[in-house]
Amino acid sequence: QVQLVESGGGLVQAGGSLRLSCAASGRTFSSSGMGWFRQAPGKEREFVAAISWRGANTYYADSVKGRFTISRDNAKNTLYLQMNSLKPEDTAVYICAADRVTWRTSTTPTTYDYWGQGTQVTVSS
Repeated sequence: QVQLVESGGGLVQAGGSLRLSCAASGRTFSSSGMGWFRQAPGKEREFVAAISWRGANTYYADSVKGRFTISRDNAKNTLYLQMNSLKPEDTAVYICAADRVTWRTSTTPTTYDYWGQGTQVTVSS
């Protein structure tokens, strides 16, 4: 019931910023916990950030805490990830995900039911 399409990736120098967007279609978006994950070549998918269905609660990986901000606008069916002070180690494909279960906000990829195709973020040194 949910289709997710990411945008906003690109090439940026270390210390720069990007804002990723995830446009959702489907009636379950406004009542779903959502998250961002990233995956670099040869690496396992890594949790980045998650947000509750109303947007009141957020969670971040230690590696991005203080630099990244997750938010959502349910009226626009859009999830965001503001990324500041980017580092080369942030280079990865960033993927948004949605959970069909309303009450939970998870840091584990197996919790999520719907996934986008990802958008590439490359940070140069």
